[in-house]
Amino acid sequence: MCLPLICPAQFAADRMKKMPSRSTASRRSAASSVKSAASAPALDSQIAEIDALFTHAGLRRSRREKAAGVRSRARYQDKTPEDLRPAPAQTVRAANGVEWVPVPGWEKISWLWHGFSTRRSGVSTAYTGSGGAGELNLGFTADNAWENVLRNRELLAEAVTGSARAPIVTLKQIHSSVVVLADSASITPGCKGDGLMTDRPGVLLGVQTADCIPVLVADRRRKAVAAFHAGWRGTVKRIVESGIGRMRLEFGSRPEDLVAAIGPGNGPCCYAVGEEVLSEFTSQFAYAPEVFHEVYDSDSVKQKYPMLFLTQRAPGHSPIGPSLHLDLFEANRRQLLDAGLKAGNINVVGGCTSCQPELFFSHRASHGRAGRMLNVIGIRG
Repeated sequence: MCLPLICPAQFAADRMKKMPSRSTASRRSAASSVKSAASAPALDSQIAEIDALFTHAGLRRSRREKAAGVRSRARYQDKTPEDLRPAPAQTVRAANGVEWVPVPGWEKISWLWHGFSTRRSGVSTAYTGSGGAGELNLGFTADNAWENVLRNRELLAEAVTGSARAPIVTLKQIHSSVVVLADSASITPGCKGDGLMTDRPGVLLGVQTADCIPVLVADRRRKAVAAFHAGWRGTVKRIVESGIGRMRLEFGSRPEDLVAAIGPGNGPCCYAVGEEVLSEFTSQFAYAPEVFHEVYDSDSVKQKYPMLFLTQRAPGHSPIGPSLHLDLFEANRRQLLDAGLKAGNINVVGGCTSCQPELFFSHRASHGRAGRMLNVIGIRG
């Protein structure tokens, strides 16, 4: 079968007829621009309404410029444990012998009770070893008699408030973002959560720690207080940031009236974590790379004789090398800033629970067998 011959000139002319004219394309582009411009105000109005709701709740819509994902490890600056070690916590000793950590400057707030406990000066002997002096374990752990823990809590209440009969309210902590209002009806035995708040006088709110970060907050104008337990899971879930938002809803608190204290915990010098923790933080916080560090061993023997510690494993498979460390102090300070607190109203009291085992209980340093500190805040009765 013979195919018809097509003249190249005629083919080009036919194609030109089928193509839209420049004026037609311009009209279509203009119409599309008008339609987009008409829908833009409606979209902006909807976004403004959502932002208003977030602002009322004390939250802020993320404006992340880049997609979430694990950042390159090469971004992190090399550190040693000494570079990251926080300043030691400064303790005071009460008349009954209990040693605890106050927040500098908070003694000027006359109506406020507060304090971070240590392990010193109590009646517990479960974690002291043979012949050791009594310690201030404040958690109902399996190794410790309940009557000793109750007596220790009385000693702490007396050290902070002046009265051993001041009640201490605690929760069953579950590494969550759950915040409980501590009124007479809300707190029941076995109540779960990781944050407590109240405006009732005469009650101490307490969160237990043995490496996690305790955060205490006080509203100087409304006379309301809160205590938060922030491990890495609770920090990822924004326990502190959402807790400040809850204070705004419950008490009408304003961020500029709030003061906060971040207590002793596992410092960035010692808190080695895995890639899964980095991934969780990177998926939630644009500033995640700023709270992680690559830490190299600072052992003087290894530095002087590195050849003694070489292995025959392939590169990338050797246990020797940098480890990834998380700064939970800074992560929670950033949450307080994002919640609207002024930087000058946030106090990091210092102290690493792993570096100071003689002063603090540490779950990691003791391989899981440790007592608990209790970090308390309340309104003078």
